[in-house]
Amino acid sequence: MIISAIRNTICLLGLIFMVPIISMAIIAVMIEDGFPLFFKQKRVGLNQEIFTIYKVRTLKRNAPQVGTHQLKENFQLNSGKFIRALKLDEFPQLYNVIRGDINLIGPRPGLISQTELEDARLNNGVHKIKPGITGLAQVLGYDMSDPVLLADIDLLYVKHKSFKINTIILISTFFNFPRSYLSAKFEISNLKSI
Repeated sequence: MIISAIRNTICLLGLIFMVPIISMAIIAVMIEDGFPLFFKQKRVGLNQEIFTIYKVRTLKRNAPQVGTHQLKENFQLNSGKFIRALKLDEFPQLYNVIRGDINLIGPRPGLISQTELEDARLNNGVHKIKPGITGLAQVLGYDMSDPVLLADIDLLYVKHKSFKINTIILISTFFNFPRSYLSAKFEISNLKSI
């Protein structure tokens, strides 16, 4: 309870601190493609419960509701590329953390339509923990294009998660240098021993 209160306070302060920067990002989206400025989408969370995730919109209004790796580049806003590169689109998810939908660190929540990923995660018991804004697979460069491999990497995280690992993943989200530690600890060859 105390940890949740501290986490939520940090997230709230983070949101307040980021308001000016997020405001510039959404103004860029508005100038390029109008409204809506934020993107919301149904995702699969803890114990396979469905929740709505919030992000700054980086795709055109007519973009299909599929995983980002499945989209053609012409669906991306020019401003969206810059926003995504700086990870500014992710900050509204701090609201999801405060709501209790997700944690800062954990497996990225999948779309309802990504049934192969959800089946693989169900088999691996990944849904027993909350998803996160960032996670091990993301900082190691794996996306949802290989659902089974992603679910296996998620399982590695579930088995080895700790305050230390979470801290390194969080730092690795913004900086490259800690990723070598994670790459060494979580070699893909280790997946064969799961």
